[in-house]
Amino acid sequence: MPKKIVTTDTPVPSSQNSAGHTLSIYVNNKAGVLMRICQVFARRGFNIDSLVVSQGRDIRFSRMTIGISGDPEGLEQIIKQVNKLIDVIHCFEHTAADAVAKEMLLVKFLAEDGQQRTDALQIIEHFNGKTVDLTPTSMVALITGDSPKVDAAVGMLGQFDIIETVRTGKVVMARGEQPT
Repeated sequence: MPKKIVTTDTPVPSSQNSAGHTLSIYVNNKAGVLMRICQVFARRGFNIDSLVVSQGRDIRFSRMTIGISGDPEGLEQIIKQVNKLIDVIHCFEHTAADAVAKEMLLVKFLAEDGQQRTDALQIIEHFNGKTVDLTPTSMVALITGDSPKVDAAVGMLGQFDIIETVRTGKVVMARGEQPT
């Protein structure tokens, strides 16, 4: 008898967040900067839905991409307050019209027989994904794209027993020559 996998993470499609905003924040790469930025959001009642931070090309700086939800009327004030912080170089809100936004998903699921593997591989191929790990009883798929595409992939792979999922949240880059 196959063992039942119990998972604690329940993927929630990011497209369900109708009041979502994506901010790109360029900061000095110093300890405590993220904490100070998060305090601004907390004080204004905004929830951080996703957070991606990485060192920039110049190691003195980092780029933060933060997905937030909350009252849209308070967003302009938050951007002004974040821009006033000492270690913040600049903070911008980005939309689909002015930026490219992508996410990454890793999903591990059971695929114990040949038919399940074939079905899973077809779904992964449909979403231009890759299989990054394969065992006799499970697979790990990597899928990248915009949030609705990642949500759809999670939905399609839901026919399998999903063990766990990990999503990066959005990363954004401004279109054209405009800085992110």
